[in-house]
This record gives sequence, C-alpha cells and structure tokens, in this order.
Amino acid sequence: MFGLKHRKRERIRNLPFPEKWQEILKKNIAYYHHLNSEDQAELRGHIQIFLHEKKFEGLNGFEITDEIKVTIAAQACILLLHRDTDYYPTLFTILVYPHPFFSNIKQNLAGGIVAEGEQGRLGESWHRGPVILSWDDVSRSAHDHNDKHNVVFHEFAHQLDDESGANGGAPVLPNRSTYIAWARVLGEEYQDLLDHLKRHHKSDIDFYGATNPAEFFAVVTEYFFEKPIQLKKRHPELYEQFKNFYKLDTEAIMLKDDKDSNEKKKVL
Repeated sequence: MFGLKHRKRERIRNLPFPEKWQEILKKNIAYYHHLNSEDQAELRGHIQIFLHEKKFEGLNGFEITDEIKVTIAAQACILLLHRDTDYYPTLFTILVYPHPFFSNIKQNLAGGIVAEGEQGRLGESWHRGPVILSWDDVSRSAHDHNDKHNVVFHEFAHQLDDESGANGGAPVLPNRSTYIAWARVLGEEYQDLLDHLKRHHKSDIDFYGATNPAEFFAVVTEYFFEKPIQLKKRHPELYEQFKNFYKLDTEAIMLKDDKDSNEKKKVL
C-alpha cells in the first residue's frame, strides 16, 4: 500500500506545474523568492501533491479559487522542505473564511475557574480535524514575510505537532536524545517567556506563545521563518533546535538574499 502511495505521489510531483500556479507563487508568496532554484522546484512538487490530496471549502459563501488554494498550499508546504513527510496525514480539509471569524472557546483559569465565550480568530487547527483560516490574513501573511506573523505557518505547525499524538509542543523527533535537548531548550525558553509576561517585561517572542507549549512551538515557527536572523541572535539554542527540526537554515537563506540584493543595488 505504501509503495503504491509513494509511486502515485511521485507521478503527481513530476507533473508539469501549471503556469497559472507559478504566477500565483511569484505574486503572492514573498518567501518563495528567498528560496534557491532547487528548493523552489521541491516546493512546487509538494504543492502538486498537497492540492491533489486535500479538500478546500469556502465558508459564509466564500468562493475557493486557484489563488486561494495555491497560496495556502505553498505556505503549508514550505514547512515540509528537506524533510521526510506524509503531507499532514490526519488533515483532509481546509476551511476558509473570507475574513477573521469568531469561535467559541473555553479557558481554564486560576482557582479552577472556567471561562467560556466567543473570540475573534485568524485561524484554527483541530486535532485530527480541519485547519480553518481567514483569507484576509492568509493573503497579508503571504505578502509580508518580515513581521514574525504568518497564520498558515502557525496553524500548520500545530498539524506537525499533532502528528506526535500529544499536541504539546513536541512534534515527532528522530530519537530520544533529540527529545531531551528539545525539552530542555524549549522548556527554558517557554519559562522565560512566562516570566517576562508575569513581570510585564517586553519580549521579542509574541506573548501568545505563553498560552501553552503547543502555542509556543507554533509562535516560534513563525519567528523561525519570518525573522530568523533576529531569532538566532537573541535565542541561539532555540534557533538550532528549530533548524534541526525543519532541516532549513533560514538565517542563511535570509542573509544570502540580503547580500544578493545589496550586490544588485551596487550594480545599478
């Protein structure tokens, strides 16, 4: 069965990439322009498979177009570059609202108090369920890759975390020693963020990451891809853990792109 799935995916991966999709990538995905030609080709292959296997549904009468599907798929698949992947195996459907939406939430507060109510959301990732996204924020995130915020990176990081079965900020890692280092570094950084929040000190890591370890993993994933130079400078051990997990040196990618841009300016 796995052999058949692999062969089918290889066939889909090697299909000609539609020119219309290529134009969407160039227009909408700022991060695409940072990748070298080999990584761009790998990403296009991942997109082909992702779009073949996942279903998209628009909510509140929202019409799903190729632009919406390719823009979401591209960002979701950036997280899969250089890694052995089963393409988010428990995810089958992506639901898309045109704008931010409201969701009923339940929070456990101090003293055993449980708070319930509606909260505005940009996205959600359900355990063994759908990913829900706001197209307004997907589009904005795709175009702006320097603000440390990307709703697709965030929600699909939750999907990767979910593959371990725990959804507690520790995705599937290669071996026990890797888990030990991961737990130490992320545990210390998470506690440091909680301390900053408690003392009302500023932090370069978004305080939404202090919600729980799963949100910390998703928030730092955004940071790793969007502001890697800053992340490595301020949190070198944290950066190395994410570099090893995602198998990408995002700082090197950004530094090379900055160098190439400066050289082009000198020529002009």
